[in-house]
Amino acid sequence: MSVSKKKGWAYAALVATSFFWGTTWVASKWSVQSIPSIQLASIRQCLAGSCFVGYFLFYKKHPLPTLLQWRWLLVMSVIMFVFANWMSTWGIQYITTGLGALIGSLYPLSVVLIESIFFKSKKINTLTILGLCLGVFGVSVVFYNSMLTQMNEKVLFGICLSVFAMLSWSLGTVFLTRNKVNINPYYATGWQMLISAFILLSIGLYHHQFTSVAQMPLSVWGAIFYLVVFGSIVSFIAFIYSTKHLPPAIASLYAYINPIVAIVVASWVFKNEALSISVLWGTLITLSGVYLVNLSMKKAATQNPIVEPEI
Repeated sequence: MSVSKKKGWAYAALVATSFFWGTTWVASKWSVQSIPSIQLASIRQCLAGSCFVGYFLFYKKHPLPTLLQWRWLLVMSVIMFVFANWMSTWGIQYITTGLGALIGSLYPLSVVLIESIFFKSKKINTLTILGLCLGVFGVSVVFYNSMLTQMNEKVLFGICLSVFAMLSWSLGTVFLTRNKVNINPYYATGWQMLISAFILLSIGLYHHQFTSVAQMPLSVWGAIFYLVVFGSIVSFIAFIYSTKHLPPAIASLYAYINPIVAIVVASWVFKNEALSISVLWGTLITLSGVYLVNLSMKKAATQNPIVEPEI
């Protein structure tokens, strides 16, 4: 394939990633209105993980992970899929889809704070502080109307879950960059999904938080199919392809498009999530803050490159 064709496919992959990962918020919100969030997360991770693991284990003939890899996979599955994925899915049961997506988009900001406070590897400069302030202010603008008219214990609980999920994803990102294991990323992701599915299934059964499969609406099964095929498999493959064939600055644009897609689609699907001027402005302010934080970190990395030891 020529370079130009690869670039064309890479841009198409970027568009697919941005759209599908944005709409997964809507599909999750739709599903948790009928079944418990822990059931949705466990089914989604089990089906998607089985596809990845089955392909590499039986078709590609990859060996089972080593003991060291199992330990790494267990930690990553708990942080990224049990805490981050399930908690974010649980959170949007109580808050709007757009607010949940925006809180999730703040993870680069918390990564900077974790690196700066606990590892002293990132210096917070004026641009970083400005980005952090804009990010928090933007979310506040989006939440302003709900805070005045719909604020209750459930909404507050949903916000706490979403923030915890975002912090867990940030912690997982930091752990991943500092604890690398030699294993195919697709294969590793599949095992992480399967491990998390088993953990979530155990928790759900223990607390009797599962709806009978026979009672699950057909629309929910359709949403699960969408989450597995397009939200987990197609999007992840497209994401890896775009990052390989596009400059990092362009490949990372999906992070700014996802929340916008989630908010626009949610306003069309859910009657109580109407698209307003305050929501649009808050979204733009939030994403501007995330952009400034990323920009400040890239400048700092260019001026003071850090060579990390191989693990």
